[in-house]
Amino acid sequence: MWILDTDHVSLYQGGHPLVIQRIDAVVPEEIAVTVVTFEEQMYGRLNRIRQAKSPDQLILAYAKLRATWDYFQTVNLLDFDREAYDCYADLIRQRIRIGTQDLRIAAIALSRNAILVTRNRRDFARVPDLRLDDWTIA
Repeated sequence: MWILDTDHVSLYQGGHPLVIQRIDAVVPEEIAVTVVTFEEQMYGRLNRIRQAKSPDQLILAYAKLRATWDYFQTVNLLDFDREAYDCYADLIRQRIRIGTQDLRIAAIALSRNAILVTRNRRDFARVPDLRLDDWTIA
């Protein structure tokens, strides 16, 4: 299974040709996104709504919120379940120094024995046994 991190989801939504090509080459059931990525994207969309200063900005912010909701209706969404939490707690005990959300995404990937698709090798490479790939590279 391949898990797209938040950055790769944003690249896909933005039409990045290599990411789209790689996603199209994989059986849809073999690709997933974590609920943590959903949380991050929704948080960003809600912030844009709160920060909108003009009618056009507000209308665009709501359109992007809707498009994000629609996207997440079409993907396999992986939960932060007990197995993921146990992996997360173990990574905290190991004092893995990456952001909390990235650590949660890594824990979900580890608990599913999945490959995390990310450009953020600098941080995610610190997580023992986490398999990584980057679909922005040809």
